[in-house]
Amino acid sequence: MIVFLIGFVVLLLIGVPISISIGASAVLGCLSLGYPLVVIGQKMVSGVDSFLLIAVPLFILAGNLMNAGKITEKLFDTAKELVGWIPGGLGHANVVASIIFAGMSGSAVADAGGLGAIEMEAMKTNGYDEEFAGAVTASSSVIGPIFPPSIPLIIYGSVASVSVDKLFMGGVVPGVLMGALLMIMILGFAIFRKYERHPFHLMKLLRQTLYSIPAIVTPLIILAGFVGGWFTPTEASSIAVIYSLIIALLVYRTLDLNSFLKCLKDSAISSANTLFIIGTSTLFTYVMAMEGISRQFSGFILGISDNPAVVLLVINLLLLVLGMIMEPGAILTLMLPVLLPIANGLNLDLVHFGVMVVLNLMIGQVTPPFGVCLFVISDVNKIKLEKLYKSILPFLIPLILTLLIVTYFPPVVTWLPNVLLAAP
Repeated sequence: MIVFLIGFVVLLLIGVPISISIGASAVLGCLSLGYPLVVIGQKMVSGVDSFLLIAVPLFILAGNLMNAGKITEKLFDTAKELVGWIPGGLGHANVVASIIFAGMSGSAVADAGGLGAIEMEAMKTNGYDEEFAGAVTASSSVIGPIFPPSIPLIIYGSVASVSVDKLFMGGVVPGVLMGALLMIMILGFAIFRKYERHPFHLMKLLRQTLYSIPAIVTPLIILAGFVGGWFTPTEASSIAVIYSLIIALLVYRTLDLNSFLKCLKDSAISSANTLFIIGTSTLFTYVMAMEGISRQFSGFILGISDNPAVVLLVINLLLLVLGMIMEPGAILTLMLPVLLPIANGLNLDLVHFGVMVVLNLMIGQVTPPFGVCLFVISDVNKIKLEKLYKSILPFLIPLILTLLIVTYFPPVVTWLPNVLLAAP
């Protein structure tokens, strides 16, 4: 058991990719503990042998098609006309566009790397400091995996056997709340720094909205499908891909063959990485369970306090730290076998718990020093990481405030799914 854990830590410290670190240490654990070799293949395959997980590569592809087909530009232009007249207008447009795009891709990295580049260029061109633009873009990208559809929530639903429809609906109010708190922060910065507003023109807003309707209705179609019971999350991902192709090829005519092939390649690589992490993490958690590590860890957390509020605080702190250094899919697969028994023991609603867990991990994606969205924004927009580290800190306040509200006021998550998805 010691060899198994030490191997994992050493591989991480020397910079081995997280998927390889998890898989290699799990295999080492199986060999050192005398498990049958057939277990290695069985557990890795069983980890990804889920109809629900088909939605992961398809939503990744839909997000890439939206970016490659310039559909994200249409969304940002509409958001700019809608809220650009508020002080700090392009910052607010950044947040609103991220909320809309969140209803299509479900990925923080897709938001930061695709839509984020467009948002940052517009903000810098209009006199916004690049570090401020980077911080707004990074913090707003967190909305993507909270607002439906959400790739991390799909993984959570698959591992925890929880209704993904309810998880998606549970993320709507927290996603909107997060956007509102970020806009309040942006407003304060804009007034203090005297950032210019984008002039309001009703006719431009109407024209831009009409032009962007095919893109804007995408999340509405997905949400309506869940509420009406017309399709499952996996079917919704297929619809998102087909619809993205139709509007990019036939409506806006902005997607060529080379761009389409690049989307397929990039999506395949991202999907393979995500699913490989899930497979290796499943093997890792099997070894943990067999050796009693999961049970011991759960006992340690519950031994700190029997007060649910304190236990939730400990879980939040743990996940925030893990989210800074590890990939969300790996954390979900590794930690849920430990955390779910705790949640069940405290009689927590697993939909509420799932949204809380994913929100934790997404905040870690924009928290220095290892937040992956910060790396993406730094690389795409050629901004020094040191600048982003400093500028993102104030924007962690509304994100953490949202997390605290979600953690200690469950109806923020559970109200909407209970209303819209209640059994007849």
